[in-house]
Amino acid sequence: MSGAGAGDPTHGLTVWAEIDHAAIAHNVRVLRERAPGSQFMAVVKADAYGHGLLPVARTAVAAGATWLGVAQFGEAFALRDAGVTTPLLTWLSVPGADFVGAVRRDIDLSVSAPWVLDEIAAAARAEGRTARVHLKVDTGLGRGGAFGAAWDDLVRHVRPLEAEGAVQVVGIWQHFAHADAPEHPTVLAQQERFFEAVAIAERAGCRPELRHLANSAATLVHPSAHADLVRPGIAMYGLTPVPQVDDDFGLRPAMTVRSRLALVKRLPAGQGISYGHAYVTDTDTVVGLVPAGYADGIPRAATNVGPLLVDGRRTTVAGRVCMDQLVVDLGPASEVEAGEVVTLFGGADGEPTAQDWADATDTISYEIVTRLGPRVPRIHLGAEDQA
Repeated sequence: MSGAGAGDPTHGLTVWAEIDHAAIAHNVRVLRERAPGSQFMAVVKADAYGHGLLPVARTAVAAGATWLGVAQFGEAFALRDAGVTTPLLTWLSVPGADFVGAVRRDIDLSVSAPWVLDEIAAAARAEGRTARVHLKVDTGLGRGGAFGAAWDDLVRHVRPLEAEGAVQVVGIWQHFAHADAPEHPTVLAQQERFFEAVAIAERAGCRPELRHLANSAATLVHPSAHADLVRPGIAMYGLTPVPQVDDDFGLRPAMTVRSRLALVKRLPAGQGISYGHAYVTDTDTVVGLVPAGYADGIPRAATNVGPLLVDGRRTTVAGRVCMDQLVVDLGPASEVEAGEVVTLFGGADGEPTAQDWADATDTISYEIVTRLGPRVPRIHLGAEDQA
């Protein structure tokens, strides 16, 4: 039997994710070296891209991050309520959101429309405080932010609220559409539009401390976009945002997902495996049952293509990825037993990577790591104090 001993934290687990905090700290330092003149916002949205919100935030700050960024209020509240005092920006809100709670917790808020300013100002008045806001301009992504003439309207709307003391414009920001395509003409075009928008705001009297444009890709390959602050996300977790460029930029993957074989058995040639018999053995062989499936975040699209490392050999999923399990064809000569470790992806030599899974399932590495379900325990290796 190849199972772990009782002293191993993975003992008895069907599937787990190992989070290497030394790798996260290393990646923060690598990225900071790319933009030495800029402040550094560690983007820890979506449970730190599946790696664990609080442990990763603490590691990033210890490694030199000067800001934290999250998408939703709940994430921001969790950080503050856990005692994290680092400057913090959150950027997605809807009418009726708990703006009072955000202002009370000293959370910076993104603004893309006048109604957001009005709700933030009302919250600030209720709290007797000045709310800190970052105005977002849509320079061509066509997603969040004020586009075209709406930017002028937003700037006009904020100035009386600043004069009143209800809000303070701390930052102006935007997001790239094609930063992962280093030569794409929209990158420079968006930068030009951004600084035009900043100039409009400054002529109106806004005095932002921070102008920020750069996501992971721009931090790595577009120095002209570094400005006052960079916002790395996926790169902080050791995954490249520009996989078409043959360069890992010195980043180290932080997540390794493993399982253990729950069953090993022999099957004859011609035996279909799993639902729909999408895989049929072409010879007498040994198969292993891996207790991980799409309920754990393993893509169902990995049927017959998801890469695995078992017993020192690269292979692929055999047949359908099911809700809780998948099968691997170990080959006729295999002598492995139940309990053998199966690596789905990681970063060590020979291991499949999250990018390999992304390539196999026609998606991006971001989705592979963030889709891991809550029933997959995260084992934090070398984390900062998590109390």
